[in-house]
Amino acid sequence: MGAPVKNVSSDGEWTVVLPSKRRQGRRKPKPKVHEEEEEKPWKSDDLEVDPQRQARLKKKMEISINKIESSKFYTALIEQLKSPEVSDQFRLVLGTETQLQMVVYGIGSIEAYESPRFQLSIAILMKREFDWVGNIEVFDPVLSATESSVLESMGCMVLSVNEQARREALKPTLFFMPHCEANLYNNLLQANWRMDRLCRIALFGNSFQMYEEQVTVDPEVIRATKRIIAARKITSEFAIETVSDDYFPAFHDSSWHFFSSGLDSDLPLLVSVGS
Repeated sequence: MGAPVKNVSSDGEWTVVLPSKRRQGRRKPKPKVHEEEEEKPWKSDDLEVDPQRQARLKKKMEISINKIESSKFYTALIEQLKSPEVSDQFRLVLGTETQLQMVVYGIGSIEAYESPRFQLSIAILMKREFDWVGNIEVFDPVLSATESSVLESMGCMVLSVNEQARREALKPTLFFMPHCEANLYNNLLQANWRMDRLCRIALFGNSFQMYEEQVTVDPEVIRATKRIIAARKITSEFAIETVSDDYFPAFHDSSWHFFSSGLDSDLPLLVSVGS
């Protein structure tokens, strides 16, 4: 079963590639990769807030949050988060801190598509459910000014810099990255490739195990996934269950990932340029 990957087309539309298992026997997709980009200030091309679109989007988000909150999928997800094996992992990430910040990358257009609204709903509901979830920061280059205003009205902070997922985990952080490009997971790991940072990270996103199972000889894919594969030996991964087909497109093949504490010598040595 191929790891799900989400990419942006020239018109800004998100495309979700579904894995072959349970869906029409499609061939396994390889991870999509983009050329590396540097961090840079960002401003939406859609600069004006449209009050009518804003009101409609707020209503759409309320519907999505209510639908998720009343679903068996959400009940199962919360039970997983409260289970000893997963809650203990979050406690290890927190250490002596009382809260971890949440950083949401690559959420997509919450105005145009239901899956991003479901994904964002989980982030918002987690903050409501758990007092150890702190502020929520969000970035996606497709977000419009109207979408950003709705996010801010819901208590999120929209980032003004495209970090390319290279944020250093200087404090406990939950990186919420559903169906992001492989490059972004790789960037996050590269920026934190030392044990005292990795142990401060909880990551929600595409299953690292799925990437490992996608053996390929494509050099671009190898470069985009090499830290993902290298991190597998220090990663504790907990797959989520989508339970219902309603939530399959938004959450299929997604997992919680936590990284072992230990010595830097336990990390695989990656010495090639740009690793």
